[in-house]
Amino acid sequence: MTKTILVADDNPAIRESLCKMFEAEEEYGICAEASNGEEAITLAKQYRPDLVILDLLMPFLNGYDTARKLKWIMPTVPIILFTLYADTVRNHMMGMNSPVDLVVAKTEAANLIGHVRSLIPVA
Repeated sequence: MTKTILVADDNPAIRESLCKMFEAEEEYGICAEASNGEEAITLAKQYRPDLVILDLLMPFLNGYDTARKLKWIMPTVPIILFTLYADTVRNHMMGMNSPVDLVVAKTEAANLIGHVRSLIPVA
């Protein structure tokens, strides 16, 4: 069964790039795309993804605050924060109570599929 992923990024080119990346994967598929945090929460409630990828800096609700709200709604769904500011996030926002399961730098996009596989492996 295909694992579904929700992608939220305010940059349409990045969303498109991520969607193409996951289209090439047989075991994973995009269930929804959001351009901001509020839209991501609405779509997550509707589609119940297996994993969520969030940009940190988005309009209306940033990725970290979106992750906090999503963890309250769907506590077992892994969340990846996909950001240009990965080192800053790892050093200042990650801790025991962090709603984010993994931080991946946008400069390391080629490794994203591997990180997704580590969080939601397919049988």
